[in-house]
Amino acid sequence: MRASTTALSSVALACALLAASARPSDAQRTERPQLHGKHWIAVTGKPLGATAGAQIFQQGGNAVDASVAMLAAVCTMWDTLGCGGETQALIYHPGLKKVIGINALGVAPTGATAEFYKSKGMRFPPEFGPLAAVTPGTPGGMMVMLAEYGTMSLAQVLAPAIQMAEEGYAIEAQAANGMESNKARIKQWKYSAPVYLPHAGEAREAPSAGEIFKQPDLAATFRKLVQAEAAALKAKKSRKEAIYAAYDRFYKGDIADEIVRGMQEQGGLFTKADLANWQVKIEEPYSTNYRGIDVYKLPIWQQGPVLLQSLNILEHANLKGMGYNSAQYIHTIYQAMNLAYADRDFYYGDPYFPPEEPVAGLMSKAYAKARWDQMSHDRNDPGVRPGDPYAFQGGTNPFTDLLKRWSTTGPRSDSARRTASETPGEALDNSAFDEAFTKGTTSIQAADKNGWMVSITPSGGWIPAVIAGRTGIGLSQRAQSFVTDAEDGPYNVIEPGKRPRVTLTPTIALKDGEPWMAFSVQGGDTQDQDLLQFFLAMVEFGQTVQQAAEHPGFHSYQMRSSFGEHDARPGRLQLNERIPDWVRDDLRRRGYALEFAPRTSGPITAIWMDRKHGSLWGAASNFGEDYGISW
Repeated sequence: MRASTTALSSVALACALLAASARPSDAQRTERPQLHGKHWIAVTGKPLGATAGAQIFQQGGNAVDASVAMLAAVCTMWDTLGCGGETQALIYHPGLKKVIGINALGVAPTGATAEFYKSKGMRFPPEFGPLAAVTPGTPGGMMVMLAEYGTMSLAQVLAPAIQMAEEGYAIEAQAANGMESNKARIKQWKYSAPVYLPHAGEAREAPSAGEIFKQPDLAATFRKLVQAEAAALKAKKSRKEAIYAAYDRFYKGDIADEIVRGMQEQGGLFTKADLANWQVKIEEPYSTNYRGIDVYKLPIWQQGPVLLQSLNILEHANLKGMGYNSAQYIHTIYQAMNLAYADRDFYYGDPYFPPEEPVAGLMSKAYAKARWDQMSHDRNDPGVRPGDPYAFQGGTNPFTDLLKRWSTTGPRSDSARRTASETPGEALDNSAFDEAFTKGTTSIQAADKNGWMVSITPSGGWIPAVIAGRTGIGLSQRAQSFVTDAEDGPYNVIEPGKRPRVTLTPTIALKDGEPWMAFSVQGGDTQDQDLLQFFLAMVEFGQTVQQAAEHPGFHSYQMRSSFGEHDARPGRLQLNERIPDWVRDDLRRRGYALEFAPRTSGPITAIWMDRKHGSLWGAASNFGEDYGISW
C-alpha cells in the first residue's frame, strides 16, 4: 500500500509539473521588457534601425514612412542585408481596410540559365559572388512603398541612413566581426574590400566594434536619389511622381549604369535591360482563418504559405488539450510543418512564370484535412512527401513522374548528401548545413495609432556581398535558392527574369476585420517554424506577445535547405534546453534524434494591437540584437 501511494504521488507530481509547463502564466517573466505604446511602435533588427523609425514617427510620419526609414538604416548597417538585396512586405491600409503585398524580390539576370550553371560544374547557383546575384530589389521596394502608401518625401525618410553612411556610425560587433571573418572572400571582389576592410594590411583589417564606420559611396548613391526627387519637385511634379523619378534614376539612369558596369567587371551577368525591365509588384496576399483570426502571407514565390498550410492542418488537432510543449504537441506540430514544407519544396515558385503553381489546391481546407489524415500521429515519418493538391482544384498534376521519384533528401550523387539514417555510426558535420539552413536576415515591424501596420522581412546582400562598382550597393546572393533540375523542384528552376523561391516571410493577422498583429523573424528555413509556434503560443495558450516571442521553440531540419547544397536532415529535432527529461524520452521513443540549445525562439519581432485599451504592444525576442522603441 505504501509503495502504491508513493507511486501515485510521483505520478501526481509529474502530472502537476507537466500541467504547470503547459499553462504559461500571465505573470511569467521575460528576459526583455514588453513594449507599450499609445501612438506608435517601431521594432527591427538593430536598435539604431528602430531609432531611425522613431525619428520619422516623431516628425509626423505614418508606419509606412517609418518602416522605409528603418529599412534604409538597417541596409546601411549591413544587418544581414545590403541595399541591393530584396524586400518583402505586407501593409495593412486602414483606409482600404485590406492587407497589401509588396514583392520587391529581384530576378535572375540575362544568361542565368540552368545550362549556364551546369556548364560551370555547379549543381546549384553559388552561395556567394557575382553569379549568386539577382537584380537589386530593396531600393525599388522602399520607393514604391513610400510613394504609394507613405506621406513623406524620400529626402526625409533617407535622412537617417544618409547621415549614418556619410558621417559614420558606431558599428556593432556582429557586423564588424562578420567582415573580419570573411575577409579572404571579400578580397576577391574589387569594390567590396575598400568598404568592408578599411584597415587593409593590418592584423585586423575590418573595423572594430564601436569604430565609426563610414560609407561615402553609399551616401552618394542615396543623395543621387534625393537629388532626382528634388529636381522633379522643382519641375512641379507631385510627391509620388518625384519619388518615382528617383526610382527611375536607380533602375534606368546613371546609378543603374554603374551597377551594371561594376558587376560585369567582376564577372556578373547583369545588363542594363535587366534593371530597367524589373518592377516592384503590388500583390493580393493569401490568407487563411485559424480560430477566428485571419492570417495573411505573400504569394507562393516565398515560403509564407507554409504557415497557412500548417495552420489548416493543425486546426484538426486539439493542441490546447495536448499541453504546451508536451511530446504530443511537439510531435504534432513537427509533422504538420514537414508536410507543408514538403509541398513547398516541390510546388512553390515564381507565379509569374509557367508552369502555374497549384495554389487553390494547396490552400484548400479539404487538402489540409487529407494531409492531416496522412500524417503520422505517433512516430516521426522521415520519408514525408509532397501531396497532390491538383485533385483539390479539379486539375491534373503535370509532374506525376517527378512526384513519384521525390525523396526528402533529393537525388544524391555523393556522400555529402547522405543522411544520418543512411550512414549508421557516421556523424555528419552539421556546421556548414546549420549555417546555411538558418541564414539570417532582419525583420521590421511598424504600427501607428491610425491603424497602419507594416511587416517587412528584407534580406540579401549580407556580409560578404559583392559591391556593385562605386555605388556602395551590396548585391543579393539569392540566386542560390533556385535549382537547376526539375527533379529538385519543377517550379523553381532558374531562368532569366524569374524570381527564386525564397524563405523571407512577413506576416499580418486580422481579427474581426481589424489589424491584430504584425510579426516576422529571421532565420532562413526556420522562419515559418518559429512564427507558427509564436502564433500558437498566443492563440492557443494565451501568452503575451513578449512571452511568445521568447518561447522555448523547436526546429525540424527535415525539409530541404534553401541554401548551399539544398540538403536535409530527416528526424533531427532541435529542442530548447528547458524541455524536461520525460518529454525528451518520449520524443526519442518516437524516432527523433535530439539536440539542444539555450535559445530557440528565433529573433522574432512583433506588434500586437490591444483593441480593448486602444494601445500597442511590441516585442523583440531574447534571441538576437532585435529591439524596438515606442511612444
